[in-house]
Order: sequence, then structure tokens, then C-alpha cells
Amino acid sequence: MYTVEVSDRISCAHSLLGYAGECARLHGHNFEITVVLKGKSLDNFGMLADFKEIKKRLRCLLERFDHQNLNTIPPFDNILPTSENIASSIYRELKGCLPQLYEVKVSEQKGSIATYSETS
Repeated sequence: MYTVEVSDRISCAHSLLGYAGECARLHGHNFEITVVLKGKSLDNFGMLADFKEIKKRLRCLLERFDHQNLNTIPPFDNILPTSENIASSIYRELKGCLPQLYEVKVSEQKGSIATYSETS
């Protein structure tokens, strides 16, 4: 089994409205987003997927969140922008254009990572 990972960063703010703690207030993070692709076979070039293409698709998606208040941007205007919800939202948006997508990881700080995958 082969895996490839591509990471990118965004800086944005969010608040967890209704949360009993300081995260209920508006605050910011430098989120690191990692997409992981997985597959059994390689293409004619010996690649599972082209890093350049993965980076381009991830950056295109993340641009709308970068330097924004996540609470004001769909889908986070309807759901709390937790790391878990960010991971699942990014996964669902990328799955159509990255068929080998296995999981998405979101880290809001070193040592704190939320992961979403649709496999058990």
C-alpha cells in the first residue's frame, strides 16, 4: 500500500459559540492541514498521485478560509468550526477530485491533531 501526504497552512480565526471555556471567544490559529492519499498501485510515472496537483487542489480550497473568521464562511456559519468539523468538511470537498483520498488531518497547534476519514 502506498500513501502520499501533502500539507499546507492557513491562518484564521474562529470561536466555538456555546463552549464553556475561553475558546468561546474569537481567537486565531495557524492551522496545518494535511491530506493523505492511499492506494495499491502507481501510475505510469511511478506515482500514486502528483504532489503538484494535490498541492494545487488543496491550496485552491484553503484560499477561501485563509485570514478569515471561519464562523462567517460556509459551512461553518451553520456548524462549529472545530478541528474535527474542518477536517471532515475539507475531506468531503476534496474527495470528488482526489479519488485516492484516505484522510484529512487538521492541527491547530503542535501536538493537537484531529483526523477525518470515511474508512474504518
